[in-house]
Amino acid sequence: MTSVARRSGPARHAGAEAYPGPRREPAPRPAPSRRPPARPAPARPGNRPARVGPRGVLAVIIVGALMVIALWWHSTPGVHGLGGWLTGAGEVLGLLCGYGVVVLVALMSRLPPLERGLGTDKLARWHAMGGRYIVSLVVAHGLLIVWGYAATAHANVVSESATLLTQYPDVLMATVAGFLLLGIGIVSMRAARRRVRYETWYFLHLYTYLAIALAFSHQLADGAAFVSNLAARFWWSAMYLTVLVLVLWYRFAVPLLAYRRHRFEVVGVKAEGPGVISVYIGGRRFEELDAEPGQFFRWRFMTRSLWWSSHPFSLSAAPGSDVLRITVKNLGDHSQALAQLQPGTRVFAEGPYGAFTPADSGRGAVLLAGGVGITPLRAIFATLPGHVTLIYRASSERDLVFRAELDAIAAARGATVHYLVGSRAQIGGDPLSPRVLRSLVPGLDQQEAYVCGPAGMTSSAVRALRAAGVPRRHIHFESFEF
Repeated sequence: MTSVARRSGPARHAGAEAYPGPRREPAPRPAPSRRPPARPAPARPGNRPARVGPRGVLAVIIVGALMVIALWWHSTPGVHGLGGWLTGAGEVLGLLCGYGVVVLVALMSRLPPLERGLGTDKLARWHAMGGRYIVSLVVAHGLLIVWGYAATAHANVVSESATLLTQYPDVLMATVAGFLLLGIGIVSMRAARRRVRYETWYFLHLYTYLAIALAFSHQLADGAAFVSNLAARFWWSAMYLTVLVLVLWYRFAVPLLAYRRHRFEVVGVKAEGPGVISVYIGGRRFEELDAEPGQFFRWRFMTRSLWWSSHPFSLSAAPGSDVLRITVKNLGDHSQALAQLQPGTRVFAEGPYGAFTPADSGRGAVLLAGGVGITPLRAIFATLPGHVTLIYRASSERDLVFRAELDAIAAARGATVHYLVGSRAQIGGDPLSPRVLRSLVPGLDQQEAYVCGPAGMTSSAVRALRAAGVPRRHIHFESFEF
């Protein structure tokens, strides 16, 4: 195991600047750019949007679900016989499906209070988990409705299916919507995602909106809760319209307005290591973004091959007043194309997003980075007040990113850096085990911990921190794969 540490004290690193205090950092090595290094942007905490915690969001979702069930109860005067019970169960599941897809879209609408309060990785996990529930409800809804109608009409399931498809309004469209959601759910399964390019998955995922549109008309045309209840139709439509407006506003209008105000453009691209580059993005009035170290933006680079989708990349240095830096590892066609960006390329940015931000608790902090997960932690390392220990895990020396910058920051501010390099076989055990962590960080159980890296590394590191005695509320983590 390679373990290199920079200890607090008077030692200096060649080229390091004196640590200027919290919320600032030594200027990064200059990019191949026509602009000077970024000036640190002043914090403006008073203008930050509100945050909504997980419990508050879950409470709102549960209350909404209970109201949907109450709507079904109000519109169902009585249930009789097997067919009635099956049909009733299918109807309430259908209503929950209609409500659930709205919740899923709202979670990923990029609403700032949600992004700040929960963090995008948690929202993405909730979205994925909810998607599995919705697909299951859609299948159960279709089967129960067909079975219930067949039992009531004393007909077989096949003939009743044909009757529903040909004689009931919009049932055919709803069936197409159900199969679309089922297909998207299959493609989004973890095993399938590993075999599908991100670009392919992204385009297929867009069909979710088509499925929602097809199913919406079916709900109003055939749903017993809406056929004769004008108020229910109005509020159900208002719910869908509200989420549609949120998506259009935060995914399209906000980036356009932000570009008009800040004039984002590429000012330089720099190689940081094998397959890793940094992109410097210039503009104006960046202090008004209220971005914090550890957060990320969704970037849309306006070139022929990149304009069609936005991708999330963390800030890899504290935000400046006129320059932002992101660092990207070559993991696919999109990230590979970023290396070819030219100065002057226009950029549309959404953000800042994420709740993975430093908190001055006065207890000290330990940062655990894995691979390119160092990018948000590098920014936090330079700005988090108090004594900080950075533990950087990598498979080989060439996988270490920002080593010179990290050493300079550590020497300038009196921090500690440990590089844990090599495979487990080479090291002779788990380099992030509770025993190793306690030996590297005295008083670990009294400190705040920040973890970022691949999903497997993040999970094992969080478990090790818990086993080492760090309270759950003091562990902040963000998976680098959402």
